Amino acid sequence: MNPVQVQFLFDFGSPNAYLCHQVIPAIEQRTGVRFEYTPILLGGLFKLSNNRSPAEAFAGIPHKRAYDRLEMARFVARHGLAKFRSNPFFPVNTLKIMRLAVAAQALGCGPVYVGAMYAAMWEQARNMDDADEIAAVLREAGLDGPALLALAQTPEIKARLVAHTQSAYERGAFGSPTFFVGDAMYFGKDRLREVEEAILQAKA
Repeated sequence: MNPVQVQFLFDFGSPNAYLCHQVIPAIEQRTGVRFEYTPILLGGLFKLSNNRSPAEAFAGIPHKRAYDRLEMARFVARHGLAKFRSNPFFPVNTLKIMRLAVAAQALGCGPVYVGAMYAAMWEQARNMDDADEIAAVLREAGLDGPALLALAQTPEIKARLVAHTQSAYERGAFGSPTFFVGDAMYFGKDRLREVEEAILQAKA
């Protein structure tokens, strides 16, 4: 029997993707299935799908914005995510750090890199579009910053991020966090229960 394939399409610029990242380990433990982290460029996916960020799309609907904040607070409380902080530099241009995510996966240090970058963005509220700040985060995480930064600038790493983003669009994605359990797509942190149910059903 083929193993269950679960993809997590992520961009560090999405606070909801950060919240999912914090909850995923518990789902992996309960199901025995590892999530495959797939870096995408959210700005590029928005352009391809003619979508906009919630902050932009709902800027003129204060009740919707207020409810979204309430729903996020409920999620944070439910899962005990006390380290979460809003980032004063949001929205952040994530091109540099998403290319680095692809480079980190190529060098076999993807999980460490992802953890460090999510913490920097959504726990330490740092400016992750700033080259010096990025270098500092890599250094603090014990990663080979010069090697990662050099690899991230190569044509093949840049092309891989573009390809991930294009593939996400072609499969129906329009934002992050997006999950695929096999070919079935689920969008948003409020679909994590359905994702877990789909994993268990696929395993059965």
